[in-house]
Parts: sequence; C-alpha cells; structure tokens
Amino acid sequence: MTTPPETSPPAPSGSDAPAPPPEAVTQGAVLSERTYDRILEPRSERRLPLGDGTWYQLARAYVRVQLISQGAVFVLVAAAALVAQLLTGVMWQWIPAGVILLVTAIGLIITPRQARSVGYQLRDDDLVFRRGILWQRVVAVPYGRMQLVDITHGPLDRGFGIAQLKLVTAAASTGVTIPGLTQEAAEHLRDTLVAVAETRRTGL
Repeated sequence: MTTPPETSPPAPSGSDAPAPPPEAVTQGAVLSERTYDRILEPRSERRLPLGDGTWYQLARAYVRVQLISQGAVFVLVAAAALVAQLLTGVMWQWIPAGVILLVTAIGLIITPRQARSVGYQLRDDDLVFRRGILWQRVVAVPYGRMQLVDITHGPLDRGFGIAQLKLVTAAASTGVTIPGLTQEAAEHLRDTLVAVAETRRTGL
C-alpha cells in the first residue's frame, strides 16, 4: 500500500533518527512558506487536542485579503447610508446599515485570530482539517474518498498570491475547504492529494 510523502521536518544535526527523503523536505518547505508558525487554540482544557504530527497553517497574506475585503464592505455600506441620508433626509437606512456595519466590524476584529486557528495535517491515510476558537471543527478526509480537488482564487487573491483549495467527497458533510493557501502550496497540495487518492481509491 502506497503512503503519501512524510511531512516531518529533517532531523537535527547529530540525531540518530534517519533523515527524511528530499521530497519530504521540499513538501514541508512549500507548505510552510509565508505561513503562520503556530496554531492558536482555545484556552479551555477541554479543547480538542492537536495530536502528533506536523500541522500546516494559512498564508499570512490571507488575513490582509480578508481585512481589505471586509474593510471595503464597511466603507461602502457607510457611504451608501450617508448618501441616502443626504439625498432623502431620512435616517431609517441607518438601522440595516448599522447591523451590517456592526457585523463587519466584529469580523475585522476576530479575523486575525480566527485565521490562526485554521490548520491541516497530512497523515498516512487521510487529511485532517481543523478550525475554530469558540466552535471547533476537526474533520478527517480519507484519501480514497476524495473525488475532486479544486483550486479557486479571485482577483484580490491573485494579487496577494493566495488560493482556496476545496476537497469534494462522496459525502457532502466531509468535504473540506482550505482557504488562504499560498499559490505554490495549493498547487503542490492538489498534485499530492490527487496522486495519493489514485492509489487509495475505494470505488465509492
């Protein structure tokens, strides 16, 4: 049975442990480039544990893209409400606008911490994805159940060199979308997952 390339970093100099193959070092470097280096976890002792293995995170540029997008929404909504007030002299439009502005402001505040709670891990038989601070989600996607690996990115994403990777399985509830990967990491991860999935195909 074929297994995916190991993702652990090379052993320290002087260690008795065997050094990982060159492709493992390359994969780790590609997936870790321009990303955060530590997953933020809830402070509660009852949080879902990370477990062993190497966890990879989102690109730092993902937070900048989200802040720009949400900031643009905030400015546009505020400007539209202000223009409507100046043209009509009424104030009721500030009720829906205020709700949108409040939700957007909360998003601007929590986005950096929320992005740092997202991580994924490549194990022997599946990909594990986790996210969330208040509401945690951890899902394992078996390689043999993957039916489609899709990469998408918009104009702003391309400007910052990031992309979104979507894993589609037979069961919609086990599908996973990993946002904010670097373009290189998304392409490398897609090729790796497709190659491994072909060797683990269950026929479902």
